[in-house]
Amino acid sequence: MIQTDVAVVGGGIVGLAMAYQFTQQFPGRRVVVLEKEAIVAAHQTGHNSGVMHSGIYYKPGSLKAINCRAGKQAMEAFCAAEGIPIEICGKVIVAIDENDLSALDRLFERGQANGVRCQMIDTVRLKELEPYAAGVRAIHVPETGIVDYRRVCQRFVERICERDGRVLTGARVTAMTHRPDCVILHSAGGDVAAKFVVTCAGLQCDRVTALSGQRLGSQIVPFRGEYFALKPSAQHLCRNLIYPVPDARFPFLGVHFTRLIRGGVECGPNAVLAFAREGYRKSDVNLTDLAETLTYRGFLRLAGKYWRMGLGELWRSFNKRAFVRALQRLVPAIRADDLDPIPAGVRAQLVARDGELVDDLVIREVERVINIGNTPSPAATASLNIAKFIVERLAGRLA
Repeated sequence: MIQTDVAVVGGGIVGLAMAYQFTQQFPGRRVVVLEKEAIVAAHQTGHNSGVMHSGIYYKPGSLKAINCRAGKQAMEAFCAAEGIPIEICGKVIVAIDENDLSALDRLFERGQANGVRCQMIDTVRLKELEPYAAGVRAIHVPETGIVDYRRVCQRFVERICERDGRVLTGARVTAMTHRPDCVILHSAGGDVAAKFVVTCAGLQCDRVTALSGQRLGSQIVPFRGEYFALKPSAQHLCRNLIYPVPDARFPFLGVHFTRLIRGGVECGPNAVLAFAREGYRKSDVNLTDLAETLTYRGFLRLAGKYWRMGLGELWRSFNKRAFVRALQRLVPAIRADDLDPIPAGVRAQLVARDGELVDDLVIREVERVINIGNTPSPAATASLNIAKFIVERLAGRLA
């Protein structure tokens, strides 16, 4: 049995950042990461578009806002020190028509309250920044950046292992046994005895939390986000990042254009119910996952409230022309022939029993286990600061 001071369940960017921060603050202490897949960053992190968010969207004072601002600075510093390419390219958030202006004003006020460097711009300036974007007004956020989060995760692994930490892949955790002095993690890769455990299990976070003997009181509902990429001949239509004013009722940002650090421009996503928690294709169906979703009171209430919007998202999933029309609201020159389909991602959306979407971090503690039960965007941007926050919670217990 492996003995360790801290075990981290989940090898996405939050879990790896947690292990990395622990090795930095407690050199000589042992940490083990358990990841169920054969590689790290296999799910939400590996399908991330790579945006380093500024924090303009989030309620001032919320965990998301606080962690995003500090986390972005920490991520920029980490990438600079490690030689990982980043680009501070900026983004525009566009009011398509007069109906979006009041929401745009509120978003600008929120950005200022969060300390985001942003500027309200007119159509002349918008055309200078994004010549093909439509809109009557926009917010320019010059500090938004792009990075490859998979590369960040690989560097986390290297640094963890350099300090005698371990990253175990193919190690799905199936049970936890609480003892007076430790927690035994039973996994497909062998048992691990840890003085303390931190879970960061993303799409499986509610299930892993339940293994610890605690319940989140909410359930993960998976939403697949489908994307297209601009063909090289059309990439001039987007210089950097073009976003719409988000619908305040949802944590989803709406279809948008994102230039990638590795090259190219992706367009999307929509948001449709996935028939499996790790269902990246329309044909992916897990009957257990699907039954769990369709019988969950929270999902039924959510679907009953927003069924029209859900049908619209589903229609765009099967009708490329409908998807193109959504994109044309931002960039009218886009044509169906300009787009190639690319792999989808799946968002782990925590839904409360009353049907409300949980859009902030959820942290639960039981005995020697800290469960990070919800890591919505901007978790990748904020990962180092989220990890720092958790390590600080552990510091007093490890002294």
